[in-house]
Amino acid sequence: MRKVSILVTVAFLIPALIRAQSTETIDTATLNRIRLEGLEHSRIPWIAHELTDVIGPRLTNSPGWHHAAAWVVETLKDWGLTKATVEPWGEFGSGWSAEKTSLSMRTPYYSPLIAYAVPWSGSTHGPVSGSTFIVEQMDSAWIAGHLARMKGKVLLLPVRDTTDPPRFRPDAERYSDSALAAIGDTYMIGRAEIRAILPMFTRMMTVSKMVRNSGALAVLSNNGGRDGTVFVQSFIGYRKQDEAALALPGLEVAKEDMLRLIRLTRDGLPVTVELQSDTRLYDQDLTGHDVVAEIPGTDPTLKAEVVMLGGHLDSWTGATGATDNGAGCIVAMEAVRILKTLGIQPRRTIRIALWDGEEQGLLGSFGYVKKHFGDPKDMNLKPEAAKISAYYNLDNGTGKIRGIFAQGNNKAADIFRQWFVPFKDLGATTVTLHNTGSTDHLCFDAVGIPGFEFIQDPIDYETRTHHSNEDNYDHLVMDDLEQAAVIEAGFVYLTAMRDKMIPRKPLPKPEKFIFDGLIP
Repeated sequence: MRKVSILVTVAFLIPALIRAQSTETIDTATLNRIRLEGLEHSRIPWIAHELTDVIGPRLTNSPGWHHAAAWVVETLKDWGLTKATVEPWGEFGSGWSAEKTSLSMRTPYYSPLIAYAVPWSGSTHGPVSGSTFIVEQMDSAWIAGHLARMKGKVLLLPVRDTTDPPRFRPDAERYSDSALAAIGDTYMIGRAEIRAILPMFTRMMTVSKMVRNSGALAVLSNNGGRDGTVFVQSFIGYRKQDEAALALPGLEVAKEDMLRLIRLTRDGLPVTVELQSDTRLYDQDLTGHDVVAEIPGTDPTLKAEVVMLGGHLDSWTGATGATDNGAGCIVAMEAVRILKTLGIQPRRTIRIALWDGEEQGLLGSFGYVKKHFGDPKDMNLKPEAAKISAYYNLDNGTGKIRGIFAQGNNKAADIFRQWFVPFKDLGATTVTLHNTGSTDHLCFDAVGIPGFEFIQDPIDYETRTHHSNEDNYDHLVMDDLEQAAVIEAGFVYLTAMRDKMIPRKPLPKPEKFIFDGLIP
């Protein structure tokens, strides 16, 4: 069935569905216009192509990120948004880029290997060759006892999982109704995990400094993955105080290639690799930035209040950051494009914000919240905090929206259940009071501002694309992103038009933000 036929059918169904609900006034005519524009005249494939294929990786404070930010600003201006700008939020650290990367095994036979430069690692300054040496333990005592043997070698770091059994579950999936009904808290990382991670960072820095002083040529590592999927990330190296510790060139290698090198080296064969990892550090401007723009409110009383939506613009460097989180930025941009194209005059101001530094600990959004609204550490809130109705975030890949995490906000959950009624035919019905974590809405929630993350179908986000070399345009599901943009535009519109702001939970007690100071 063509999309337009579905739209006509739904136009007749929506009023009856809304009448079955209670208190919310829902402008079904405008929601139908949003659906028609978003599903029949979508610009999502074009936005996605420009942001991923054309611009490429967008590591925080690197040329790719600044290129993307400039493009977003100009695009939003062209669409008629106001106050489109790149706004500084505080000090981040150095940018970095990979200029040329290659890795091959030369003996006992030639074989090209899959590898990517580790962000903020040092440069080989051209091709180098050396024999391999296995670092059996990432322990300072073990390293100290083997430093002399590392000089001039290419180090192979331990692989966490040396097994690779057949996998009988699909890489990509959608939520079933039963899975949605049972969805709970979905934190990627919580306070307990952070407490466990901090000592690891300290050990990592100590070992990195020791390895650098060993005279080794480079370090090869693997953080998981299979079938050529490589997860490429690094959480240290961008600050001035730890640059020296990461001056050694580092490559993230496909698991199958890494395990082969380790097995051959353990056999005592003469394993020699040739590699080139030319990298560049950008330390002229250490400032972090966010991209913001607005659709001004029109109600004399309510236009000073703001509805926000967004995602994080930064990405890792193994691919082009399509699903993490190009998808969230693409959807947010399309949502405001839809509203502007339709000439909608919101009562409240609508503000889009695309963050940087999310991958290093929600730095861009947290910096923005501290600058404009307050710090959860003392909860001395600024006047602007009282003017934000809600912030909507999307950062779980390319999947369509299936619902929303209400973050324990019962009154908001009641509203959202009614708002999803017009979108039931699009598969979005679930409202859970549970929490989700590890992305930018948490910064708003931490100071008592209603911040929400949409529930999305997982597709192949965790299995294939999240932080990996496969996070490219071709892993985006365009129909899903179109659906997500329609729903996000609808939620933003309904929030902007309500007589009252979205209800708030009781203010949290002063507490240091979960990611504040994560990297020592």
